[in-house]
Amino acid sequence: MTPKLILTGFMATGKSAVGPLVAKRLGWQFVDSDAKIVARTGKPIAVIFAERGEAAFRGLERGVIAAIAADRRRCAQCGGPRPAVISTGGGALLDESNCAALGRIGVIICLSARADVIAARVGASAAQRPKLAESAEPLQERIHELMTERAAAYARADALVDTSDLTIEQVVERVIESFAAKGASRCKPSA
Repeated sequence: MTPKLILTGFMATGKSAVGPLVAKRLGWQFVDSDAKIVARTGKPIAVIFAERGEAAFRGLERGVIAAIAADRRRCAQCGGPRPAVISTGGGALLDESNCAALGRIGVIICLSARADVIAARVGASAAQRPKLAESAEPLQERIHELMTERAAAYARADALVDTSDLTIEQVVERVIESFAAKGASRCKPSA
C-alpha cells in the first residue's frame, strides 16, 4: 500500500494540530487539503462558503483531493511512492469520490471527540465555522446533529481515534499505532 496516512474527522478533533506532529515524527511531508484550497483561492474557507456556497467549496475540495491522490512522485530513499501525512476537511469523506481516492492512496484514520468536547474546543470561533454558523441551534446540539449526519461517512475510515480525553502527544501515538496496525508500509525518514 502507498504509505500515506490520511487524517479526517469532525472539526476540532485535532487534525490540524496532530497532523504536522505525526508527519514530523515519521519524517514525512504534511499536506493539509483545506490549506491547499485557501492557497488556490486566496480566500479563507468561511469566505468561500459565504460567497460561493457549500457546493462550490465541495467542488474545490474534490479537485484538491484528486490532485493529492494523483501525486505520483517517488521517495528518493526507497523509490516507492512518496510518503505523506494528509489532513482533510471535516466533510471530505461525505463525497464518495474523495473517499475512494483517499482509500486508494493510504490508510484513513478518523479522529473523533464527544460533542461537549468539540463545543469547548470550538468556543468563540464557532461563528467562523460555516457549518456551525448556518444554524441557530445551541452549539452542542448543532455539533451533535452534524456528527450524526456524518457518522456513516466517518465509519468508512480504516481506524478511529477518540481524542476527547487525550493529550496531543497521546493522540499522535495512537494515530501512529493505528497506522502501523493496518499494515501500512513505512518509509524511514532521511538522515
